[in-house]
Amino acid sequence: MSSSTKKVIYAALIGNTLIFITKFIAAFYSGSSAMLSEGIHSLVDTGNQGLLLYGLKKAKQPPDAQFPFGHGKEIYFWSFVVAILIFAVGAGVSVYEGIHHIIAPTPLGDPTLSFYVLGLAMLFEGAAWYFALREFTRSKGKWGFVEAVKRGKDPSMFVVLFEDSAAMLGLMVAFIGIGIAHYTGNPLYDGIASVVIGLILGGTAIWLAYETKSLLIGESANPELVSSIRDIVNQHSTVESINELLTMHMGPDFVLATMNVDFKDNLTAGELEQSIANMDCQIKQQHPTVKRVFIEAEAWSALTARHQ
Repeated sequence: MSSSTKKVIYAALIGNTLIFITKFIAAFYSGSSAMLSEGIHSLVDTGNQGLLLYGLKKAKQPPDAQFPFGHGKEIYFWSFVVAILIFAVGAGVSVYEGIHHIIAPTPLGDPTLSFYVLGLAMLFEGAAWYFALREFTRSKGKWGFVEAVKRGKDPSMFVVLFEDSAAMLGLMVAFIGIGIAHYTGNPLYDGIASVVIGLILGGTAIWLAYETKSLLIGESANPELVSSIRDIVNQHSTVESINELLTMHMGPDFVLATMNVDFKDNLTAGELEQSIANMDCQIKQQHPTVKRVFIEAEAWSALTARHQ
């Protein structure tokens, strides 16, 4: 796990901790549902960053008898939990508060403090968002942003970027909603802003859940890595063909590879063992993320049955 990932999470954690306290204070004095939604949003984000850090720590635990392939999928699980919390708590409470203020609008207090808090929040969130975007851009390489999210195996990076992006959008909506409500004297717009913030959070949560689900279930390595493993094995003169090649990410930096290989029939047991050992070593040298390689020699009975 790269240190830059932790830096991004810590930056977001510090920013959201500073922000949610001031948002709640501003919501209390102004009576704004949009500001309250933003406070809940930042509080949820703060908890989410804590969960991601916990997941990163758990993922580093070494393999044991109960988990022989390690705990790398912990980060996938906690990233999925983060998505659920954003949807259930952040989006749910924001939409509820917004609908409540639309049905029964209450006059807003002085919005001056809210505007100051939103301005400071934009600075803090903007700095955290820029840091997350910079690290994500560096790590994605030649891929586009959408492709990088779909093919990326470290969800902690794009989870923080998604959260920060939703936070920036929410702040702009809150600023506009409170401003319109104040200048028109109609608190209805404040409630509408709260609902919009909830919908932004809900959409973010659904996308995060969708992207982390496949990793949690067991996603294969990227096609380029699979193709490279196939090329490495096929280069060996002892190999007739590869009948099956399966990969799965056990964590962001842990790929499990298993394959069924049809070796030439005239090999001795010693030659077969040496060939498999060479393949294992070469694959791991060229692809450090491939931690475990299992190579199964095609059984004669299976080969015969296939050709009948």
